[in-house]
Amino acid sequence: MALVSRVLGFSSCSVSSHFWEDKTCGRNPVCSLNFTTSSSSPFMEKHSIERYQRDGWVFNSKLEDASSCNLPFDYNSARENDIALQLPELKKVLEVLREKRESGGCDGGEGSCGPGNVYLVGTGPGDSDLLTLKAVRVIQNADLLLYDRLVSNDVLELVGPDARLLYVGKTAGYHSRSQEEIHKLLLSFAEAGATVVRLKGGDPLVLGRGGKEMDFLQNQGIQVKVIPGITAASGIAAELGIPLTHRGIAISVRFLTGHSRKGGTDPLFVAENAADPDSTLVVYMGLSTLPSRLLP
Repeated sequence: MALVSRVLGFSSCSVSSHFWEDKTCGRNPVCSLNFTTSSSSPFMEKHSIERYQRDGWVFNSKLEDASSCNLPFDYNSARENDIALQLPELKKVLEVLREKRESGGCDGGEGSCGPGNVYLVGTGPGDSDLLTLKAVRVIQNADLLLYDRLVSNDVLELVGPDARLLYVGKTAGYHSRSQEEIHKLLLSFAEAGATVVRLKGGDPLVLGRGGKEMDFLQNQGIQVKVIPGITAASGIAAELGIPLTHRGIAISVRFLTGHSRKGGTDPLFVAENAADPDSTLVVYMGLSTLPSRLLP
């Protein structure tokens, strides 16, 4: 409960570096919607108003018309706006969870309760009919759900009425939360006894950083359960009617990322050396890095 205690000790206008580094209050999240940029996320352009309405609990303020704010868009400012506005409500939810645990006899004594569970749930290509039955059950019974950019509205509509949603998506050039911040959010709410669901597009353990989150939480004593989803390779193959393996043509399939971590092997080099006439090569997140080298 150490992390929870630190969060509960924050003032509404003072943010510890343990979670976020920002000291500005009184900001309007809708201001950060009024922008155009060639590298912006389709999700943010099309669904950002819906996202703020869905996650309105965490801002605890009346949403204004986006047209009322005509400030130039800046990714860093937008991120700081959201974080500064969200902290007080996140703190309140942690207080409620902690009080609920203590009232139920989870006071750190001999009868103390363990932490909550974290579920890494794959939501597949976005069609809610393609979710596993277990994924639907977990989504409907969660206390808090942290969801990514590619999680569809159809999937989010399955969330229970008393659950809390928090957007933690990433796109090129803009991360609403760093990976370290996501780790600590998952840990703090699990330590408070919540059932936490981490919603990811596709499958959480296929190029989705699910392994990093699982390792971090397990090292902190948190039980993590993974619910697989249909990964992009399978989804697009089914949609187009192209088998990933086919007798006499492709005897194996290989998944390749189009983006390497800083200091990692150049994905272009990997792609060139991964070519195999008997294998299907599937490139994830490669639209901006691979076409010039792979296409004639």
